[in-house]
Amino acid sequence: MNRIDRLMGTMLLLQSRRVTRAEDIAEHFEISLRTVYRDVAALSEIGIPVIAEAGVGYSLMKGYLLPPIMFSEDEAAALGMAAMSLSRTSDPSLDASIQSALLKVKAALPERQRARLERVEESVVFGWDSYADKPEGKIASLVDLQKCLAEQRALRITYKTGGRGEVTTREVEPLGLIHYLDYWHVIAWCRLRQDYRDFRLDRIQKLDFLDVEVRRPSGFDLQQYLKSQRTEEVSLEVKVFFDSYALCRAKREWSLGLVAEEELAGGAILTLSTGDYDWMTGWLLSFREKARVIEPQTMRDLLVEEARRLAMHHAGGGSV
Repeated sequence: MNRIDRLMGTMLLLQSRRVTRAEDIAEHFEISLRTVYRDVAALSEIGIPVIAEAGVGYSLMKGYLLPPIMFSEDEAAALGMAAMSLSRTSDPSLDASIQSALLKVKAALPERQRARLERVEESVVFGWDSYADKPEGKIASLVDLQKCLAEQRALRITYKTGGRGEVTTREVEPLGLIHYLDYWHVIAWCRLRQDYRDFRLDRIQKLDFLDVEVRRPSGFDLQQYLKSQRTEEVSLEVKVFFDSYALCRAKREWSLGLVAEEELAGGAILTLSTGDYDWMTGWLLSFREKARVIEPQTMRDLLVEEARRLAMHHAGGGSV
């Protein structure tokens, strides 16, 4: 990236945040702190009102706005693809806003770029999800949670857990949203459990905003929390041979716990981490003869016992 583009990018970065640290600018553009200081000085010399606060960071003077920036053809196409992708991973509550934003982007584009973006949209289709289509009329929507996070509000939710399906009412303080394995989850401080918890949005049966403002804990970092949870919960390892037909599915469905892969003729041995052998047993049985546990012996014994139990269950027949 040449210096002119970097200076323009620095202005956009400053305008997009309330305060930006020099270290963040250096990491974003992969430059040294010394170069950051020179770039900021150059912006000030051409009249850009950059305010520097010692120990805090840089910001633009309140009320200063950059003139509209034209998109390049690649940027316009990227925005279109991003909007289409977001529509697949969001819920219906965001669809109207996504389409409205994309229309505004298109309206600001020259005819040539707009035509190019439309050709890209006509030529891209997203395939089937792993699960059913996005449900309509969910109690908890992404719009609700975005509003809650922006306004720093507490919530009272009625939540149905997985497994036993227990229903409880909790007061929670949302801290962030994450998307994995085809579902949106909200990470929140649970006042009932007095700890951080992961709540799946589609399991929230009732949601009420509380007239209580909450503050994000100063030491809480969403990425670090997720890393710590993974470290704590996946302490067991299993080596499994999957044949070439089952390998892609196994890697996709257990991507968060894939430790290592050893390619062999006809498939590969995957080292998978888990926090619960019992839960993994049912998953491995779904692969039938296309998966074979190498180690540990504990996992192999569990599979044999569960397979025997299933055989007895189905051999019994009879009415339900």
